[in-house]
Amino acid sequence: MKLTDLPGIGPKTEEAFKKAGIEDAAGLLMCFPRDFEVFKEPCTVSEIGYKTFAAVKGVFTDAPFTRTANGKKITVASFKDEFGGSMRVTWFNAPYIQRSISPGKLYVLKGRVSRRYNTVSMGQPKVYSPDEYGSRIGCMLPVYPQIKGVAQGNMIKYISAAIHSEAFDEIAAGDIIPEGIREKYDLMPMARAVRNMHFPKTSEDYARALRRICFEEIFLFIISMRQKGASKKKKSRIIIKSSPETDAFINNLPFELTASQKEVVSQIRSDLSSGFVMNRLLQGDVGSGKTVIALCALMDAAYSGFQGVLMAPTEILAKQHAQTIEDFFKSSKTGIKTALLTGSMSTLEKKAAYEAIEDGRVQIIIGTHALFQEKVHYKNLGLVITDEQHRFGTAQRKALADKGTEPHMLVMSATPIPRTLALILYGGMDVSAISQVPKNRLPVKNAVVDESYRPNAYRFIEKEVRKGRQAYIICPLIEYSEGLEANNVTDYTEMLRDIFPEDISVGMLHGRMDPAQKDNVMERFAQGKIQILVSTTVVEVGVDVPNATVMMVEDANRFGLAQLHQLRGRVGRGKEQSYCIFVSNSSSKQAKERLEVLNYSNDGFEIAKKDLELRGPGEFSGSRQSGAFSFKYFDISRDTNIALTALEAAQDLAAGSVRITEDERQRLDERINKAGDNIIL
Repeated sequence: MKLTDLPGIGPKTEEAFKKAGIEDAAGLLMCFPRDFEVFKEPCTVSEIGYKTFAAVKGVFTDAPFTRTANGKKITVASFKDEFGGSMRVTWFNAPYIQRSISPGKLYVLKGRVSRRYNTVSMGQPKVYSPDEYGSRIGCMLPVYPQIKGVAQGNMIKYISAAIHSEAFDEIAAGDIIPEGIREKYDLMPMARAVRNMHFPKTSEDYARALRRICFEEIFLFIISMRQKGASKKKKSRIIIKSSPETDAFINNLPFELTASQKEVVSQIRSDLSSGFVMNRLLQGDVGSGKTVIALCALMDAAYSGFQGVLMAPTEILAKQHAQTIEDFFKSSKTGIKTALLTGSMSTLEKKAAYEAIEDGRVQIIIGTHALFQEKVHYKNLGLVITDEQHRFGTAQRKALADKGTEPHMLVMSATPIPRTLALILYGGMDVSAISQVPKNRLPVKNAVVDESYRPNAYRFIEKEVRKGRQAYIICPLIEYSEGLEANNVTDYTEMLRDIFPEDISVGMLHGRMDPAQKDNVMERFAQGKIQILVSTTVVEVGVDVPNATVMMVEDANRFGLAQLHQLRGRVGRGKEQSYCIFVSNSSSKQAKERLEVLNYSNDGFEIAKKDLELRGPGEFSGSRQSGAFSFKYFDISRDTNIALTALEAAQDLAAGSVRITEDERQRLDERINKAGDNIIL
């Protein structure tokens, strides 16, 4: 069904949707909200504190007036709550607002808050009567991904129309999960799930709908992996033996490997010399020492006559790995040559690297996606290691592996995943885990606080900065998004620049910046030129900054525990005591109980296990979390229970213990064939 068949959508709006990747009405129905606007009780101006979003009840003290500045019409008014707290209110290009406001009449304003020189302002607020706002408290209004040219209000209208169209009927008729499985595992039919993803009456309705959507993704993935025979071991011509030179290198390190590291080194060496292609996942907490293990494997490969590569997701991380390896090699005469290959290198630098790689003059190559470009030819590639592997798609990892003839594969991840789930997600991969951290690391001190603690947190951060330390502050959003009561990097950075003295440099980092900008910001932070870095979760895979001693996470209740632990790993990497402050804006007992886990544990695998126990099927999480895999909806830090259920259902299907009609079998097979390698991107 075409988009223009829906009421209100003309050619111009259709083009806007197509630019966003939405081709038809069915695609529109699968464009789910990224959050829900939940209406809370209004607060007073004095209670706003350091919030960046609020609802305030009060009166306009005078009539709004409109002026023109820089070609924009700005409507300004003064607003006062019942206790005399006042704030400035502004609207851009909305002169009509003057006609709808009566001074002295009671209203509720809901909008974005900013501060300048101790003056509180609210920009672009929505205006409600007290009764109108009161009737919405507790309601869930969908907030959709921003599509240029499509307003939020219109998006809701279009989705409503699509739900009453033929496209919705086709989704109902094309349900690919057999009815027998739906009944056994209490799964919604797909049509009901789609409806409740958009317009749930309660958070429980949304949670059940999301469970069904996520189940389908991981269920398809598991069946697809089984059909491809991912668990079959392949014979290998590449025999990499344990080298005495590597043993000597390990013995001469300025620290002793932990028992856990030694065990993993032994497992990898056994794989490399087995005569079968190694396909192993190495999980290790942030700071657990995965890099030195990777280096040992790369050295064994080099001494066995093969080249090895270490691929990182960002240039700055690749450079850091290269520097770390160079530092290790300075104290040991290994005779091994290394090279760095990244996209930002000059043409001459790349040409020199290509030649050295092709003729075998370098044995260990560190880099980014540039490692598998067409111009790169390896002399004898035997080992491929990808760091933070979830940042690479399967096609990218395959492209690098195809540079050799069935090279051994080691993928590393600092994302803690329960072992059972890791075995599901990684198919035929063997799984190793480093369960210990180096003895010289001081445990991070943690605090779970509410929003009233912010002034204390800022004073503490300034105190640390005055000692010469640095701090991260994490926000869930890049910029203000209408209806979402969550902190964003853009406004928060401006707020901190107003709060902190001018001699404290506050920087900003987020995923929409181009790679060169991101690398520049991280370089400046690593060099100490930025003292406070306000960022999204893009820093969870970042450069090592031992001087950073404070991590503050805003709206921590919106993240999974595993991801919060990953973020916390950005501090505690130096000799000084480090601290992590988790700020929650939720009064939910369950949210507080989850975050308290981080107070008493610094063990990523224990945290992942506890997160699984605490997350029930009725929990509602307003924002999509950034999972370690690029599934569209399934999130490994949130949906472990769903994955285990999907595994059981797949086993039922394979054993023939659930009924499935011929039509259901055909629909399922067609979807698996259509999905192909794109189940994971």
